[in-house]
Amino acid sequence: MPTLPWTTVNTPAPDTEAFVMASRFEVRSFKDVPRFFLRSLSAWKQVSGAPGAYGASLIAEPLKRTFWTLSAWEDKDALYTYARTEPHRSIMTGLRPVMKDSVFTFWQTPSADLPIAWPDARRRLAEQARNGS
Repeated sequence: MPTLPWTTVNTPAPDTEAFVMASRFEVRSFKDVPRFFLRSLSAWKQVSGAPGAYGASLIAEPLKRTFWTLSAWEDKDALYTYARTEPHRSIMTGLRPVMKDSVFTFWQTPSADLPIAWPDARRRLAEQARNGS
């Protein structure tokens, strides 16, 4: 399972909150896996220069056609600005037709709790998927 471990982009100020996003993406076909993975790496690279980014991690499970992302941000606006900025914006639009399923979850945490552990993120994503939200 290829993993890009947590990479700290910017260190948050002490005693602040971080806005965290975790996601799980499943593509429809094995033929879509390489394209999705390459696009994920472009988005990953973009995070490293995104204003307000604290850090991120990515897990690819190509044999399951599944990709997981985890990132922490200064606030919701920083995350949404990143999502609307190129190349992420075009990546999202371009990959929509190959997506089978996606789940997102968001929460706030003390910045001292960064980096977020993957078991916590996966638990939250599973709860989100069960709730159908």
